[in-house]
Amino acid sequence: MSNHEFGFMKMNGGVETEFFGATGWRRPATRPSLPESFSSVSVPGPTASFWRKFLAFSGPGYLVAVGYMDPGNWATSLAGGSAFGYTLLCVILLSNLMAILFQRLALKLGVAAERDLAQACRDHFSPPANYALWIACEIAIAACDLAEVIGSAIALNLLFGIPIVLGVCITAVDVLVIMFLQHRGFRYLEALVVTLIATIAGCFLLEIIFSRPDFRQLLGGFIPSPQVIQNPGMLFLAIGILGATVMPHNLYLHSAIVQTRNYPRTLEGKRDAIRFGTLDSTVALMGALFINGAILVVAASVFHTAGKTDVAEIQDAHKLLSPMLGVGAAGTLFAVALLASGQNSTLTGTLAGQIVMEGFLNLRLRPWLRRAITRGIAIIPAVIASALYGESGTAKLLIWSQVILCLQLPFAVVPLVAFTSSKAKMGEFANHRLTRIAAWSCALLICLLNAKLLWDLLFGGTGH
Repeated sequence: MSNHEFGFMKMNGGVETEFFGATGWRRPATRPSLPESFSSVSVPGPTASFWRKFLAFSGPGYLVAVGYMDPGNWATSLAGGSAFGYTLLCVILLSNLMAILFQRLALKLGVAAERDLAQACRDHFSPPANYALWIACEIAIAACDLAEVIGSAIALNLLFGIPIVLGVCITAVDVLVIMFLQHRGFRYLEALVVTLIATIAGCFLLEIIFSRPDFRQLLGGFIPSPQVIQNPGMLFLAIGILGATVMPHNLYLHSAIVQTRNYPRTLEGKRDAIRFGTLDSTVALMGALFINGAILVVAASVFHTAGKTDVAEIQDAHKLLSPMLGVGAAGTLFAVALLASGQNSTLTGTLAGQIVMEGFLNLRLRPWLRRAITRGIAIIPAVIASALYGESGTAKLLIWSQVILCLQLPFAVVPLVAFTSSKAKMGEFANHRLTRIAAWSCALLICLLNAKLLWDLLFGGTGH
C-alpha cells in the first residue's frame, strides 16, 4: 500500500468507500479515529455567530496544549532557568511557534482527509516501514509517560507523603476517568482538562508575582543568543525543551480529536473546521507558552539570581521556593500545579496511545482493553524507573525523557509535512508554498539539532 493516496469519504451503492486522489476507488473505508467519540460534538450551522462557532470548536487545542506543559517541561525549564537565567526563553518561544505550525498541519490532516496521522502512515507506507514508525511512536509515548507519571508521583509525595512507586501506580486510574468521561461525552473530558490548565496557570501567576522577576532581563531572554548552540550544556537543555514542547504524540492526538466535531463534511464545512480549529489550538498553545515561560522565569528569578545554578530536581525547587521567597504558600502552589500538570498529561497521553495503536495496527479491541494495553506499555517503564531511582535522580530521568522525545520527533514531523504538502492527498487543502517552506525548514532544524545532540553524546561533549 506504499503508493496509495488517501482522501474523502463517498458512498458507492450503499457501501462506504474511500476515494484516493486521482487513482480511483481503492478499498473499503477503515473505522474513524476514536470511533466512540467521532462526530459526537455538535457545532452550530453556517448562520451562527463567530463566537458560537469558536466555542463549539474550542477544546481539542487544550487537550493538545496539555502536552506542552507536562512535568517534562518542568524539569527542562527548571534546569534551564536555574543554570542559565532567562537565556533559554528564546528556545521556549521558538519551540512554541513550531508547535503552532505543526499542530495546524495535524488538524488539517484530520479534517481534510479524515485520517489521523497514524492511519495516514498505514495507508501510505509499506508494512515494515509502518511497524517501524509504530515502534518509534510507542517509544516516544513511553518516554512522555515516564515524565508525566513521575511528575504526578512527585507531586503526591510532596503534598501527601505518598511513596514515589505507589504514586506512579495511582496515576493508572486515569484509564477509568477517561472511560467514564468519554461515556458521558467528549466535552466532559475537555472541561476537566481546561479546569486543570486553569489551575496550573493560576498557581504560576501567583508564583511570578511572588518572585518579582527583572522584566528587562526577562524580555531580553526572548532574543535568540548564539550561546545556545555554542554551549554544549545549554544545547542539551535546549533540545530537551524542544522535545518537551513539540511532542510527536500530540501530532497523532490532534489529527484524531479534531474529528470529534460534527461539522458538515463538505469543502466549506472543512474550511470552517480548519479555521476555527487553528484558532482554538493557537490560543491554547499561547497559554502553554505562558506556563512554560513562567516555570523558567521563576527558576531564573529565584534560584539563578541567588547563585543556585544547580536546582534541577523538582523536589529541591519545592523545598527552596517558600524560604527563598518568604511566602509559605509558594511551595504548596508549586506542588498543586505539578499534580494538575501530571494528571492532565496522563489523561491525554492515554488517549494518544489508543489513537496510535488503533491507527498503525488497525486493532479491533474493546475500549477498556485498548486503553489498558496502551496504558501498560507506557506505565510499566515508569514503574521500573521510579523503583530503581526513587526520589533521587528524577530530574535527569525527566530531562532524558524529553531528549528521547526530540529524537523521535522527525519520525512524526516528516510524514506529516509530506502528507499535508501533497495535493493528491489533500486537494485544495494542501500546504501553500510559504507553509511548505516554513514546515520543511522547521523539520530540517529539528533533524540538525538531533544530529548535533547525538554527536555530543557520542563524543562526550554535553557533560551530562
